[in-house]
Amino acid sequence: MDIIPAILPKNYEDLKNKIALVRGIVPVTQIDICDGIFVKNISWPFEVGVPELDEHFRRIINEQEGLPFWEDIDFELDLMVSDAVENFDIYTKLGPKRIIFHLEAVGNVEEFKNFMEGIDMYVRDSIQIGLAVNADTEISKIFPLVNSVDFVQCMGISEIGFQGQEFDERVLENIKKLKEKFSILIISVDGGVNLENAESLVSAGANRLVIGSALFNTDDIIGAVESFKNIN
Repeated sequence: MDIIPAILPKNYEDLKNKIALVRGIVPVTQIDICDGIFVKNISWPFEVGVPELDEHFRRIINEQEGLPFWEDIDFELDLMVSDAVENFDIYTKLGPKRIIFHLEAVGNVEEFKNFMEGIDMYVRDSIQIGLAVNADTEISKIFPLVNSVDFVQCMGISEIGFQGQEFDERVLENIKKLKEKFSILIISVDGGVNLENAESLVSAGANRLVIGSALFNTDDIIGAVESFKNIN
């Protein structure tokens, strides 16, 4: 079971501080990027009332610096944005291990499949591509795209882009349906994950637990990560 802390950064300093909390504890952490268009929330590198992107973001994509502590930890980018496909090349410059698109934001299924097939093979070899699906979306809508991506991320909350939301139990059935049809598919669960529901998620077939407030709201992150890892 992979435990992946989820960071919803208010700004660069918040991002840096939260990465520091999990550095050396987990190999991968997720950065939630929200543009205020696809989802209501806004996170780094976008800022409320500021038309320009964050200075650190611009320096990173220009290869003048890297993400905080990039030497010690890998990142997956959860792109809760309206232009993830159009700006894919820009997001790859952040140096992620994984990039996650959202089914509800990519538009036409065939066009997205064509986009996936057109990604440079070097990029596909170095960056894993995931596709997230909301609890409100009929899970069968993702079936035609499963073979085009490396993993699927099932959202465990109804209102994505915010942490601390109530767990949506419909995600359990979505995981089961995916595992029944695609037995070797890697499935992440993001949103509402805690120690009370983690065992049910693992039993349903989840391979990765993406956890935000249940980790960062505790005084003992190391202990919390170990507790999640011990679930089977």
